[in-house]
Amino acid sequence: MKFSLTWLKDHLETEASLQEIVDALNAIGLEVEGVEDPAERLAGFRVAEVLTAEKHPDADKLQVLTVDTGEGDPLQVVCGAPNARAGMKGVLGLPGAVVPANGMELRKSAIRGVESNGMMCSVRELELGDEHDGIIELPEDAPVGHSFADYQGSSPVIDVAITPNRPDCMGIYGIARDLAAAGLGTLKPIAFPEFTAEGSCPVEIRTDDPAGCPAFYGRVITGVKNGPSPDWLQQRLKSAGQRPISLLVDLTNYLMLAYGRPAHAYDLARLHGAVVARRAKPGEQVLALNEKTYTLDETMTVIADEKEVHDIAGIMGGENSGVQDDTTDVLLEIAYFDPPTIGVTGRKLGLASDARTRFERGVDPEFLADGLDLLTGLIVELAGGTASEAVHAGAPPSEAKVLQFDAGQTTRLGGVEVPPEEQRRILENLDFAVSDPGSSPGQAWQVTCPPRRHDIEGTADLVEEVVRIHGLDTVESVALPRAEGVARPTASPEQVTERKLRRAAAASGLDEAVTWSFLPEAEAAHFTATDDLWTLANPISEDMKVMRPSLLPGLLVAAKRNADRGAAGTRLFELGRRYFRGQDGMSDERATLGIVLAGEKTARGWASGKATHFDAFDAKALALSLLETAGAPADKLMVMGEAGEQFHPGQSATLRLGPKKVLARFGMLHPATLKAFDLDGPVAAVELFLDAIPAKKGAAGFARATFAPPALQAVTRDFAFVVPADLPAGELLRAVRGADKSNIVDARIFDQFTGGSLPEGTKSLALEVTLQPQDKSYKDADLKAISDAVVAAAAKQGAELRG
Repeated sequence: MKFSLTWLKDHLETEASLQEIVDALNAIGLEVEGVEDPAERLAGFRVAEVLTAEKHPDADKLQVLTVDTGEGDPLQVVCGAPNARAGMKGVLGLPGAVVPANGMELRKSAIRGVESNGMMCSVRELELGDEHDGIIELPEDAPVGHSFADYQGSSPVIDVAITPNRPDCMGIYGIARDLAAAGLGTLKPIAFPEFTAEGSCPVEIRTDDPAGCPAFYGRVITGVKNGPSPDWLQQRLKSAGQRPISLLVDLTNYLMLAYGRPAHAYDLARLHGAVVARRAKPGEQVLALNEKTYTLDETMTVIADEKEVHDIAGIMGGENSGVQDDTTDVLLEIAYFDPPTIGVTGRKLGLASDARTRFERGVDPEFLADGLDLLTGLIVELAGGTASEAVHAGAPPSEAKVLQFDAGQTTRLGGVEVPPEEQRRILENLDFAVSDPGSSPGQAWQVTCPPRRHDIEGTADLVEEVVRIHGLDTVESVALPRAEGVARPTASPEQVTERKLRRAAAASGLDEAVTWSFLPEAEAAHFTATDDLWTLANPISEDMKVMRPSLLPGLLVAAKRNADRGAAGTRLFELGRRYFRGQDGMSDERATLGIVLAGEKTARGWASGKATHFDAFDAKALALSLLETAGAPADKLMVMGEAGEQFHPGQSATLRLGPKKVLARFGMLHPATLKAFDLDGPVAAVELFLDAIPAKKGAAGFARATFAPPALQAVTRDFAFVVPADLPAGELLRAVRGADKSNIVDARIFDQFTGGSLPEGTKSLALEVTLQPQDKSYKDADLKAISDAVVAAAAKQGAELRG
């Protein structure tokens, strides 16, 4: 929420500096996201007077002005504005000044052969509005030579992040109240302009939906004169990021921004009969002020007359009844809407507005009548007109919450010593009513909460109020008490595994990435069937609509971003969760490690010449290494196909424990996948499904067997087999390792040969088999028996011993 320092001081009597105010806001939990001083953007712009204006000798639409800047000799300026003339006062940008609208630095220059020493500026060029028909015309009493920023009264703009639990601070008056309670000044009482109500309201106002709209207040003002707002009002709205529209609309926005009270003004001439808050009829439509038509249902509250719907209650008014420049009679509406109803309606329609933000969080139910009178007084004072008596249809929730509060809890829960009398002062300054605790020490106070504080649910919330106003920076950092002795492990086996994997992945040369758990629907659908997507009912944005079914889309987007910024090679990993819709309708979260290898593996050099790229074997090596780190039996894994349509079918595979238990998939991504993510290939990827890795046995995975080195030396034997050309080497290795598990401890392939005297369609694989004797050395008969077992096991895979 943005507001100017000037606007804040309309409600807070204070001598504090800007920095003191910013520090106080942060200290009381209202985080300041930034401070912008318009005076800095307007440095170099001065109030100047045009002394002479003559036609440019070489341009029909340009004039040569002589301008008095209040210092030294007049300057010559070339200007193309049609309203530039001798005797007027305007704003001159001197050489060196930067134009806010386009960032252009002004310099001395020759325009069509005539020297120009600056620029006379328009409203749009200084970002003070949209007008650009001519240069700014200042009043005759504008002081020549003065800084335009000082003359205009530019005020620093403070941007505060208001958390959802503090709707009472979504108006500047609420922020001023908190600062006053923190001792930074005195809260000014609300100034109500005087007006006289004459006659009863000519329009029937009622609420037929007490659940959705418990209270609907309104009155008619006739004979108003709409038009531009005064400068003070426009400046305040602009500081909040609002565009001034017209006096009547601006005053309703002013009430909302200053006091957190949304309101609406209808053009009475465009209404027909009674104005009613009711439930919408199924299929009923309304053309909103954003020029979009919305179809409503029976769960939504609307404001309607006898002819049509005019307002999506608490969210946005209708185009057909909005006030115009020629509006003379208005109906004011100030209501209290049920927060959950407003939230559900807004999500269904996908419609956000400032009013919705406030209503769905909860506005002050006590500020209806006063808000209506304040808005009425401002309209009568600035736009004229005659106000009718107010109509109060229904009543807002009025039951105040009462809590029993022990001042000692502030020390126990908040960790800071605050004297009881100071605690009482803070609560009372925040409009909490505190009863007299009596003479008994330790007796609890009875604290009555103001109805606008919807966030106060228990005594812990009162402690928070005391501590934050006392100053969050006064709370000392204190370590939690630690029991004597050796601490027990607190991390679960899953957490231990994830920590090991992070270290191992980083040690392998990968950079960790943290991407969003949300994806655009198109990217998510590329990695799973659309029907299986976990779609959010209330997404942050359309690009974050679906929970990710894979970690690869986020990593591919990150790789694309790196490539666009000139990165030759990208090695990324992420450890996170995939999300699916479970059979019970609940979210099914699965721990996963994703890896993307894109771009160059090694840069070009004198030895290799060309740069090399990642291939499927790089992905496989990483997958096996990390699975082993995670505790998977890497030597028992089967390499099988069907990695998924996102992968290249001839350059990808899965790692499985048995035909159905998939622990990982790896390989080169399919060209269609690269095209979908606008990536230039080749790109390798890995996904490790940590939830599929079998848990370790014993002591929840924390214990490990004691290592005892063998007493006898290992023996190696080499075998060469002729096998079918399409036989995966891993299948032969697995068969050989299982030939005699008590003696064979390892086997590896060290050579592959094709052609020569080998039959067509075959290849030769050479293996080194490691044998480990246990309690006695091998004899020739033992070695022959083991060799026979190896040959027999290989024969089952179609292998034949060479030579």
